[in-house]
Amino acid sequence: MKAIRFHEFGSSDVLRHEDVERPVPGAGQVLVRVAATSFNPVDDHIRAGALAEMIPMALPYVPGIDLAGTVAELGADVTGLEVGDRVVAMLPLDSAGGAAEYVLVPAESLAPAPRTTELADAAALPLSGLAAWQTAFELAELKPGQTVLVNGAGGAVGSLVVQLAVDAGAHVTAVDAPRHADRLRGYGADRVLAPLDLVAGPAAVGGPFQVVVNHVRLSPDGLAQLTDYVADGGVAASSAGPVPEDPARGVRSANLWVRGDGAQLAELVTKVDAGKVRLHVAARRPVAELPAVHEDAGAGRLPGKTVLLVS
Repeated sequence: MKAIRFHEFGSSDVLRHEDVERPVPGAGQVLVRVAATSFNPVDDHIRAGALAEMIPMALPYVPGIDLAGTVAELGADVTGLEVGDRVVAMLPLDSAGGAAEYVLVPAESLAPAPRTTELADAAALPLSGLAAWQTAFELAELKPGQTVLVNGAGGAVGSLVVQLAVDAGAHVTAVDAPRHADRLRGYGADRVLAPLDLVAGPAAVGGPFQVVVNHVRLSPDGLAQLTDYVADGGVAASSAGPVPEDPARGVRSANLWVRGDGAQLAELVTKVDAGKVRLHVAARRPVAELPAVHEDAGAGRLPGKTVLLVS
């Protein structure tokens, strides 16, 4: 079979499209024929070696944490799945990824693919969806009626946080570039604003807020200013650096490290099929172009969530 792999850490030049042996599922594993994977910023960090000390991984390595595909073969002791089932998964970061024709997946990581989207587009859901779910409901402990500021709301994760918060009954202020405004209004955000002027302070945007979710890379000073946007007793949840806490006001902070969770992913799929969560795919490219996608991402040229078509 064909796969994209890298044999050493480095720039996008280390990515190679090559022949590899088709894997065989062991106990508790499922062999999935891959329809698509997608690009996530962490893929760039993994390829460059920035996470090598945190996440032990064997080289050569197949990138691609997201997976959408069809069950091809079941390992021993796997129940509840059949050959031909359409599935999605967030793959473990220390195992082979989705930029291949076939990939082995722990059975517990799999969820049924959405019925209401193209299978390839479903590859946009797993990591971003789980990151959004865990941010909203585990880190922020979001409750109905709360006021929520989502900074970086137009991105893959931010867009899903907005939709999950709206569906949970929160009052959402979405912040990002004007080109995202119509889409964010369509998701049900109460207010859609241009990027924050942190110096202006929270009152300028209707704050402070009971929950602040941040997906924008800010300087340490910027992150410190963001603390002021959190109401007394509130929480800041961030995937882009720690927002300082303010114990005197009861403001706490939590940082995201997303994990795979098949049960949570199944809940997200249910919301997609119910029309409560919509996936936004900005580009679809063949997986053979993955080196160019990595290069474009590093240069800031990706238009948004990019799905890599495998088969």
